[in-house]
Parts: sequence; C-alpha cells; structure tokens
Amino acid sequence: MKSEPDAFSFEDLKNCPNKTEHWDGIRNYQARNLMRDDMKKGDWVLFYHSNAGKETGVVGLAEIASKEAYPDHTSWDKKSKYYDEKSSKENPRWLMVDVKYKRPLKCPVTLQQLKEETALEGMLVIKRGQRLSIQPVEKQHFDHVSEMGGVKL
Repeated sequence: MKSEPDAFSFEDLKNCPNKTEHWDGIRNYQARNLMRDDMKKGDWVLFYHSNAGKETGVVGLAEIASKEAYPDHTSWDKKSKYYDEKSSKENPRWLMVDVKYKRPLKCPVTLQQLKEETALEGMLVIKRGQRLSIQPVEKQHFDHVSEMGGVKL
C-alpha cells in the first residue's frame, strides 16, 4: 500500500487510535478490485512512502484489520475530497479496508534498492507505469523486502 507521507505517513498510522485507520479515498477500479478480491483480514502489508524524494520506498509493515473491504463512506460525503455523486449507500462504488500498524522496518528499503535487487524481479512497484496505491506482492517478495529492511518474520 502506497501513501505520500505528507498526506498520510506510516508514523500517522502509528499515532491513530488502536494504531488502526481506514484506508479511504481509493478511486481507481483496479485498486478497488484488489482490495475487494485479494485483501483478507490478517494479511500483512508493505507500507510504502511514495513521492518522498530519496526516502521513497518501503518503511514499515501493517496488517489488514477487523474486516475485509467495505463501502467507503467518504464517497457519499459532499464535503469530502473523495465525494463521488455516482456512489450511494444503496449502490456503493468505492471500498476501503482498515489497516493496522505492526512495526517499522529497521531501515527503509528505497525504491532504488528495490530496483537493484534481482530477487525482486517482477515485483509490480518497480515496473514502469505501475502507479496504483494498492498492488499485490508475492510472499517471496514480501519476505525479501522485510529482510532487506532488517525484519525477519
């Protein structure tokens, strides 16, 4: 899961009540479908800071908490920047999940390091044109990135 740290950082997640927050504002159908179809309660997440200059990369581990994808209520709120007039409680167009802070990496794994690591070949985040804020990660890649960041699972 990717977030710009000035919008919502890993530290922000740590400081939320119960270290948990809903992941709202997804307005891409492919990302929504990944949340709906692939994210399950208890799944671990690589938390990636995007557009962070030299610090762009994976900074911590989180977990899908409390339940699977459910309607994103911000799409019904006319005051929200995520409002979508075509979404309603009766026919929700957008979804969100709850994400729980687990632990920081001992050292962030930068985008450059991800690109240079041959064991991560095929990982979507390092492919050109992959800009989705939610992307699937193979278990072998997840484990390898965690180890690169100093966390052995």
